[in-house]
Amino acid sequence: GEGKKKKKKKKPKKKKAEQSDPPRVGLSKLFPDGNYPEGELQEYKDDNAYRTTSEEARYNERMAMEDPEQTYQSIRRAAEVHRQVRQAARKYIKPGMSMTQIAEYIEDGTRALVEENGLESGVGFPTGLSLNNCAAHYTPNAGDTTILQQGDVLKVDFGVHVKGRILDSAFTMAFDHTYDKLLEAVKAATDTGIREAGIDVRLGEIGAAIQETMESYEVEVGGKVYPVKSIENLSGHSINLYQIHGGKSVMLVKNDDQTKMEEGEYFAIETFGSTGRGRVIESGDCSHYARIYDAPRVPLRLTSAKSLLNTINKNFGTLPFCRRYLDRIGESKYLLALNHLVAQGIVQDYPPLCDARGAMTAQFEHTILLRPTRKEVVSRGDDY
Repeated sequence: GEGKKKKKKKKPKKKKAEQSDPPRVGLSKLFPDGNYPEGELQEYKDDNAYRTTSEEARYNERMAMEDPEQTYQSIRRAAEVHRQVRQAARKYIKPGMSMTQIAEYIEDGTRALVEENGLESGVGFPTGLSLNNCAAHYTPNAGDTTILQQGDVLKVDFGVHVKGRILDSAFTMAFDHTYDKLLEAVKAATDTGIREAGIDVRLGEIGAAIQETMESYEVEVGGKVYPVKSIENLSGHSINLYQIHGGKSVMLVKNDDQTKMEEGEYFAIETFGSTGRGRVIESGDCSHYARIYDAPRVPLRLTSAKSLLNTINKNFGTLPFCRRYLDRIGESKYLLALNHLVAQGIVQDYPPLCDARGAMTAQFEHTILLRPTRKEVVSRGDDY
């Protein structure tokens, strides 16, 4: 039997990496070629319809794709992280959980999937978990014992960034059906904002379209009918590199803003609806902060403020952060120093924004990219 050829052992096929539950597998293992899924593509309308087939627009797009600073892959990688984390979070979040437990579940998932690496990639801003009449900018501070209740309306707003490209997207959860129409109104208004957005479109016109959609809904609560109102002093916004609010605002009501959207810009199209007065005020303990992008150079008298500013620059740069993030990196007894940085105009504080007590608010949000040939709703997935 010496003449027999030895059978070659078949190499076992490499198993394709799969996401774990809860999600903790970094995206580089799931997408080893570095190509991440495109978002939903929408054609431009009216005067911009020509862009889809325009040779010039296609050339501009190729140039944008090849520019490492403008790479679409960074924002798509952030978007894929957001999709996977939020789909897991939707299944996970239940009444009876604490706000801290929910925030940490989302942030741990985000950090693992984006393979957090200093200012190269990580959490884009603190996880907003605003409840009921509170519309935005609430995340639990240390010691917060708030528990999610069956009758609550919860806004989940979190961000992911890759190389400073921030993906900003939010959704609302309600656990009984009383506020289904409120959620439907806000989702439809966000879809309207996305549909109307485009290169050279005036921001004021988008606000009017959002308001018209939003305010065509009403909600019945305990036999009483409430109109759904656009929250007039909240808005969507452009997004710049490492800067969540890029300077342009997409209001949610009709206005005379003649500013135009421009080719290559990123926008967070977010809408907020309310059964209350449709206007928010600052209320409650502050958790959100960010170093001001063009803050003045001010001599700081407090040594602790100098030290805290160094920590902020090193860990967050101009990305928003919250008090829990300072706790996490080992800072303690920092409130005096933090308030001093706010008073000196170096750091901006963002207290919770709330409508009248008893009102309910909802939010939906997507990030869109105004590509030369069409717009890409980068954050969209199967879920919403």
